[in-house]
Amino acid sequence: MTVASPAGPRIGTLSLRRSPLAGRAAELAAHGADGPRGVRMAEEPFLTQVNLRVHAGSPAVARIEHALDLALPHHEPNLVSGDEHGAALWLGPDEWLLVAPDGHADQLVASARNALADSLGSTVDVSANRTTMRLSGPMAREVLEKICSLDLHPSAFTPGHCAQTMLGRTQAILWQLNPEPTYRILVRNSFANYLADLLLDAVHEFEPPTR
Repeated sequence: MTVASPAGPRIGTLSLRRSPLAGRAAELAAHGADGPRGVRMAEEPFLTQVNLRVHAGSPAVARIEHALDLALPHHEPNLVSGDEHGAALWLGPDEWLLVAPDGHADQLVASARNALADSLGSTVDVSANRTTMRLSGPMAREVLEKICSLDLHPSAFTPGHCAQTMLGRTQAILWQLNPEPTYRILVRNSFANYLADLLLDAVHEFEPPTR
């Protein structure tokens, strides 16, 4: 995905934003650990998230892919194209989530809408709906397996895959970034603290012993 640098900060808007887990950054970092049984947790706030709906067989798909310089995965469910700096996540046969760094929503929405032209479809900025948690380290999969019923074994869920699933009692989008493994978990803002508590409890056995 090709995205231009966003315009300068909007005084009075960006400066007042506060992410759901802003007050828990130190707590999340303190419960992480490096090493062969390490797990690290952090919030990745304010990622651009744009919901795109268009029929996979529409001629608009090719125009959108050209405008975004990004393929829309539609030949197989739960795939991701691009990388963590700009990606399209498959959410359904006619639905994708475009993810990019903070500040690119207006550009992505405008590009996709122009490419849709008169075709049926929609593109909506949903960046404010969710925050993102990043879970990484050799034991990250084991931590997730405590709260997720999906088969996350590397033979079933690999880098470049995503899924809408339940983590504990909250719905989230799970996206594996690399083989380490590193995951992004996109969760609604109102459930972010619940998910943080759930992960902190799940990671407890992997924390280094206190002296």
